[in-house]
Amino acid sequence: MSFPRMHVSLYVSNLAASVNFYSTFFGQPATKIKPGYAKYVLDSPSLIISFIENPERVQANFGHLGFQVETVEEMTNRLVQARAQGIVSKEEIGTSCCYAVQDKFWTTDPDGVQWEVYYFHEDAEFNDPHYAAQDASACCMPPVAEKPKLKIAEIQSANSCAPGSGCC
Repeated sequence: MSFPRMHVSLYVSNLAASVNFYSTFFGQPATKIKPGYAKYVLDSPSLIISFIENPERVQANFGHLGFQVETVEEMTNRLVQARAQGIVSKEEIGTSCCYAVQDKFWTTDPDGVQWEVYYFHEDAEFNDPHYAAQDASACCMPPVAEKPKLKIAEIQSANSCAPGSGCC
């Protein structure tokens, strides 16, 4: 049994800005707009995505969303169109991300949600090194955790315990 259509619902801080962005990104107007709410029904891919205006519930850095396209030509056409609309935040052609060789571009909505549009060429045995270090935000790999730096506090006799006092 398969699901006929996927549904995603995102909280947004400014519905008008989000509707403007997503109408441009999806290339179609919202299917429904009500106070504090907008919905798009996409046929290809089969997706229902709704936006609920609620700034307190917007959560940054949850990951990213994306669309895989079927051909290099479709990827190129979508990239050209997104460039013309001024919504491309990053382009990556022939990159190895998530252990796959891909051509892709990224766009970011008004609340910082990253969208990836990509064409999958083939599986790979490695990720580009920059994903492991400086720019993991634009790939599905977690960023390398920075090791905490230890700081040695200055000890002043006025606020330190006397040996044998039992305070430490």
